[in-house]
Amino acid sequence: MNQRSVQRQERLLQALAGGGSLRLADAAMLCGVSEMTLRRDVSSKGSPLMLMGGHLVRRDDPHFSPVYDLETQRDRGVDIKTRLCQRASSYVQDGDTLFIDCGTTLVPMVAELGQRRHLTVVTYALNVANAVSHLDGVRLILLGGLYQGVSQSFDGEDVARQIRSLGINRAFLSAAGVHLERGLSCFHFHEIIPKQAAIETAAQRILVFDDSKWGVLRPAFFGTLSDADIIVTHGEAAAAASASPEIAARVDSPR
Repeated sequence: MNQRSVQRQERLLQALAGGGSLRLADAAMLCGVSEMTLRRDVSSKGSPLMLMGGHLVRRDDPHFSPVYDLETQRDRGVDIKTRLCQRASSYVQDGDTLFIDCGTTLVPMVAELGQRRHLTVVTYALNVANAVSHLDGVRLILLGGLYQGVSQSFDGEDVARQIRSLGINRAFLSAAGVHLERGLSCFHFHEIIPKQAAIETAAQRILVFDDSKWGVLRPAFFGTLSDADIIVTHGEAAAAASASPEIAARVDSPR
């Protein structure tokens, strides 16, 4: 690592001293170099910075240290995810166009869709698409782009436009963190754009999460609890959310 690279990274560390993230484009402007130069800086051995979904963060920032492993998440809490998805799927009507978010929480809902007719499913998640592809009579729209293996999802510049061009009746959203004051967050910055586009476009937004996500903050914020028309959760999260006058009427917990 040359001296100029060290100086640039020290400057960025100062900019990130209070935590959070810095867009790569803004960081490049701050340092007066190209984004490619900063990418090389960060990829060098011993760099105190790392790049996450087009944003620079400090490696020692505890908010960015957890690593999302989709295979581990898939086997965690399967029973409660299934119950939550059964409840969430009760809002689906024949002929709907559905947006289904990435991750593992919403995958069990696919099994419930075979009971409906003339559905269209829109997703940017490969695991969701694979599950839907086995359903007869369900039209599948897989949003493309660069494949992100860590979450089995696609990151594309045109994803937001594609979502906004569709008549989505219901958007089923997942989150890795749900906080009463801070709102909804996930691990990966590339998920922000499709989540926000679905929130803006759908006639009805349904947030589904298990109570292990309650009170948790993850690096990438994409919305607030007020963005959800219906909140499907359980346990401590359902009790806490129901105690809030602002969102109590929107909480739907499976019995």
